[in-house]
Amino acid sequence: MKKFNTLIHVRHLVVLILVFLVPSLSYAEETTAANSTAALNLTRHVIGYLSLFVTVCAYVAAMSEDVIELRKSKPMVLGSAVIWFAICIYYALHGEAKTAALAFESNLLAYIELLLFILVSMTYLNAMEERGIFDGLRIWLLSRQYSYRQLFWITGVLAFVLSTVISGLAVALIMGAVAAAVGKDKPGFVGLACVNVVVATNAGGSFCPLGGISTLFVWQKHILHFTEFFSIAVPCLVNFLIPAVVMHFFIPKETPEASASCIWLRRGSKRVIFLFIVTLIITVWSNVALELPPAAGMMAGLGLLQFFSFYLTKTAQNYKGDYDHVYRFFHLDGPTNNRKEDFDVFKNVANVEWDTLLFFYGAMMIIGALGFIGYLDAIAHFLFGQISPTMANIMIGLSSAFIDNGTLMFAVLSMHPDLPPGQWLLLTLTLGVGGSLLAIGSAPGVGLLGQIKDYTFGLHLRWMPMILLGYFASIAVHFWINAAYF
Repeated sequence: MKKFNTLIHVRHLVVLILVFLVPSLSYAEETTAANSTAALNLTRHVIGYLSLFVTVCAYVAAMSEDVIELRKSKPMVLGSAVIWFAICIYYALHGEAKTAALAFESNLLAYIELLLFILVSMTYLNAMEERGIFDGLRIWLLSRQYSYRQLFWITGVLAFVLSTVISGLAVALIMGAVAAAVGKDKPGFVGLACVNVVVATNAGGSFCPLGGISTLFVWQKHILHFTEFFSIAVPCLVNFLIPAVVMHFFIPKETPEASASCIWLRRGSKRVIFLFIVTLIITVWSNVALELPPAAGMMAGLGLLQFFSFYLTKTAQNYKGDYDHVYRFFHLDGPTNNRKEDFDVFKNVANVEWDTLLFFYGAMMIIGALGFIGYLDAIAHFLFGQISPTMANIMIGLSSAFIDNGTLMFAVLSMHPDLPPGQWLLLTLTLGVGGSLLAIGSAPGVGLLGQIKDYTFGLHLRWMPMILLGYFASIAVHFWINAAYF
């Protein structure tokens, strides 16, 4: 587990290597277009070199999380603070303190919008898990007497669909647990099912802003409308189906034994699902009709969940226990630990992945600082000036097998390339599905590496040629059906 946790951090370091290797980097003369025209050129100044040094140190410390036992968010948050303080002090000495402060606030706003969106999404997921919804789904699938091949497709399709609105990591872990449970005597099935789940999850989260980080970034920047992302739904489906069809013939035809476990859903479980759906509807509607940021609709949904938590707490005395309504409905005896428990929404907020969220803060603020200094303009000049946008987007997508796609997308957005909608859709597609090429290329893959022993880096690597075929096939389909966007 430690080995693969270290590998995943390598993805974040590669973006730094690009900073040093891009040929035109040292000749950057302008800063990011979004920053003030009064911004000073620091690419060859001691502040610029200090920023690069601190960035490398922060990423190396984050990569060494398992060795030095230091959470990856700590060096990133501190590193971003050191860089921005150095920039702001330099600007203040030159009478331009307001310029640097506004640049910092601009990057901070981008992060806050992402933070609030993911925070509410994770809170709902924790609430559904606490109410027993995901365990219920797993038990239900195990009880249906599906064959291994049917379960292979069911877990894959469910991963593809659910990842459009639910965190890819959560979806992968749920479907991976199902595959491991039904295939405990068939390790070959478990490994292939997990590869399929990783590909399906990344593909499904690529065409809906509610499911993918990189897609969410583009939506938040108002570069594309919400409905425009669905133009790449078919390419994403192709990306999922091509390797899945081939893997299908390597899945055993037998049927596993059915599960005898009962499904126990805690009180209010179905209403939590309903509130989550309402929250997503409010988020999309408020963005499309009112042009509010997605975070506004998600926070409205958090308010609904808080009031529902209050209702469950106040009405708890009307039930023998949290499961009373369930076992009365099925005429069964309830769980032995049938005691009343309040539904505290703040416990679900506390249980979100704060280390990951704070790591994203550090990464986004560091990238924003490098963009403000001028380094990202140099990279943009090379990627979108010296080579074609199509080749640049394909290369960036392939690099997402090593680098976190959210970090990559934020870096590209900070470059402010002038691209037509078709190229933005291509970038969204390639960044989303490119992470499937390697097991360490996406959060779903890394999560399953640590949870499922039959899913290994080597097994995933053996299927990379077919996944790569799906990658390029999805690009070809995108150019075919979305030619009007170019």
